[in-house]
Amino acid sequence: MYKVLLADDEMLDLEGMKRFIPWSELGLEVVDAVSNGFAACDVIKHRPVDILVTDINMPNMSGLELARKAIEKKPDIRIVFVSGYQDFHYVKQALSMKACSYVLKPVDDDELIASLQTIKQELELEGKRKEAEKHYQRMIPMAKNELLIRLLEGELQGDESEALTKLAAANGLFALQGPLRAAVIETDELNWKQLSMPDEAAHSDHLLQKINKLLQECGMEHACKLSKRRLAVIMQGDRVNESFTALYDAVNSKLAVSVTIGLGEPVQEISLLPQSYRQALEALDGKMFIGRGHLIKYDEVRRTTEMRDAKTLDIRLDALFKAMSNYELVKIHDEIDNLFQSVSTLRSKFTIYNLAMYIVFKLEHYLSTLDEDLSKMLGFELSSLDIVLKFEMMDDIRSWLVRKAFEISETLRQRESSQCSRLIRDILSTMQEQMHENMTLKDIAHKFSFSPNYLGHLFKEEVGKTFSEMLVQLRMEKACELLRNPTLKIYEVADQVGYRYIPYFSRQFKETYGMTPMEFRKRE
Repeated sequence: MYKVLLADDEMLDLEGMKRFIPWSELGLEVVDAVSNGFAACDVIKHRPVDILVTDINMPNMSGLELARKAIEKKPDIRIVFVSGYQDFHYVKQALSMKACSYVLKPVDDDELIASLQTIKQELELEGKRKEAEKHYQRMIPMAKNELLIRLLEGELQGDESEALTKLAAANGLFALQGPLRAAVIETDELNWKQLSMPDEAAHSDHLLQKINKLLQECGMEHACKLSKRRLAVIMQGDRVNESFTALYDAVNSKLAVSVTIGLGEPVQEISLLPQSYRQALEALDGKMFIGRGHLIKYDEVRRTTEMRDAKTLDIRLDALFKAMSNYELVKIHDEIDNLFQSVSTLRSKFTIYNLAMYIVFKLEHYLSTLDEDLSKMLGFELSSLDIVLKFEMMDDIRSWLVRKAFEISETLRQRESSQCSRLIRDILSTMQEQMHENMTLKDIAHKFSFSPNYLGHLFKEEVGKTFSEMLVQLRMEKACELLRNPTLKIYEVADQVGYRYIPYFSRQFKETYGMTPMEFRKRE
């Protein structure tokens, strides 16, 4: 309800307005009824008032003076003057005070009610306009963020909608001239030990907001949020080092956290920014080997011999996990040794720490595909893995990882015989290889010479899930992996995991992970 204040020195008139006007039916509430201007000013100062109904001729402080003071405190307040004087001088002054209505005494209830109804309609329209304006202002940053992401990912074409074109022009994107380059900024403060913090997401958003503000202060106004720890920035001009030096100084002094920045190579046209953006992402991947808190340029990553070795990291990890599954202890030792040798020449303890942690987290993901819990196998929660940071020598970290890998491999071998037969492993392998096809349990049963009913029962008993449930799980996991590749379109990902109908793929993905494929890609 809108709040109404009544002010009149004639008590009968004041009481009459208070009692005989159907305030609640009008959707209004009388917050107070006072007999002088000073009391009215005090109410306006301490309580919400939308409409002031006041007599013009009051002692000590006239209604006109009260109206002036009310407007000073609340410029949007609506005013209705009542008076027994028909002198045009009063009417003229009332109009100059932006009065919504001027009602003569004795007050006609219907006339006052009509005035109040008109004012209420104006207030409602004004409220809707303000709410729409607030909503629009809230949407502008979100729209710009989406626009910049689409530009960097190469999804903003020349024939896009008029609204996007206007938004791009309004944000000065069309005015950008080469050399242009993309940079990706990642916060280092939230490391792997803090991933389970309940307020981690809110803390990350707060940090990114502060960094975005610092970017603007450093003259870098075109920035967008990529994930909970990453921002992308479009740079213009040649003063890149100076700009990021200023940013690093500001971050260190004002936020007390560190950031790592991947920087793409310059391009001359805005349409080529996706190329620079991909290079910035690749440069940022070098953080694991170069260390935190650095500005990593794409050309530096590209011409570093160790970085070429680093590109085979995931291949080596796959070989390690395969050796663990097959209980090949010598190969386990050799693969871990090769992993550490590939980064040992960098002479960076942070690189070694990061490598060890990366191996652990990739192992956790691999074991989860086998329905195994790494924390239970290690005997402690991953949040207690700070034991790695206490090792002073690389050989100590490597030996610790080898020992744990041996233990996990032994556990997997013991469980293999009782939990998963060779047949089931072969079926799972076939499902992974042929998930892009329209695969059914009947097809698999025919391939392995079993009846569908019997094989379905056996599969559920051994795996703990039906064939269809496991197929969906494998497809969704593969979809997540493919979505991390920015060069693949959503429909291409869907096709590679066996979905020909995009809406069904999106619905299945959202049921599994609680978000659409596009939302997942943006958070990564």
